Amino acid sequence: MKSARLVSMLLLLQTRGRMTAADLAAELEVSVRTVYRDAEALGAAGVPLYGDAGHAGGYRLLDGYRTRLTGLTADEAEALFLAGVPGPAAELGLGQVLAAAQLKVRAALPSELRAHADRISGRFHLDAPGWYADGEDTPFLPAVADAVWRSRVLRVRYRRWRAPTDVERRLEPYGLVLKAGRWYVVAGPGPRTFRVDQILELDSGEGEFERPGDFDLAGYWTAYQRDFHDRLHQGEAVVRLAPGVRLAGRAGDAVRANGRKESDGWTRATVPVESVEHAHAEFLRLGADIEVLEPAELRARIAGTVAALARTYGTESAC
Repeated sequence: MKSARLVSMLLLLQTRGRMTAADLAAELEVSVRTVYRDAEALGAAGVPLYGDAGHAGGYRLLDGYRTRLTGLTADEAEALFLAGVPGPAAELGLGQVLAAAQLKVRAALPSELRAHADRISGRFHLDAPGWYADGEDTPFLPAVADAVWRSRVLRVRYRRWRAPTDVERRLEPYGLVLKAGRWYVVAGPGPRTFRVDQILELDSGEGEFERPGDFDLAGYWTAYQRDFHDRLHQGEAVVRLAPGVRLAGRAGDAVRANGRKESDGWTRATVPVESVEHAHAEFLRLGADIEVLEPAELRARIAGTVAALARTYGTESAC
């Protein structure tokens, strides 16, 4: 669109100074003739744009002229204010910084884009933690974030799930990840992943480390999640599902991939499970809409639970 191109031309001249028509045409991917017409349009709009002839000539703005336009489109302005997550920023100690930055950007936006930004802020709110989960207490998060930013070694006392539970670790923190309301620090050597809320004590006085130049935090986290799910679902179960019943996640993917309809309308499939204990709890949620065929241990476990429930409710109903 012409209006977007005019803004781009204005910002190019503002940031780079004098530019020839040919340079502007190459940057904007238009013809030199179009640049001439756009320069006339800017001048007619009151922009102090001057064109100098000759070998060293070109277009330039009057010295000291600055536009308050940011170059943001309406969609970009909306995305900017939607991306500002106040909760995590506050946890990192950046709440006031984020608020001040948004205020400055809002003040610099043209009125029409400011309206878009205010509208998106008023209509969308991101709440990262899930239901049924209290916010984790992460008193050391600001210190970990500072160590990530400054490449400082951390000596921590850390609580893990298996014995010995409390261990000491030397961490070289490469980056922080917020996943489902929980903070994780990815640290070398390794690298390995640690929950920030499980740090019991922290000391950042051991000096600096050199962060690997080729480390990609996003790439590492994607691979880590994939490996985590592969390790998590190491068992299998054979089940029958009533018509219309859907399983979630990888189990649902497996049903769609290998499930087959039987003569009674039920679907038989082999699905991945994390463990007998976990599958027992998950499958019981479906009540009579699922039948577990294998493994025998899981089938017996569910049968025992159902029998106990029948005894409990049978006794109660007879009273």
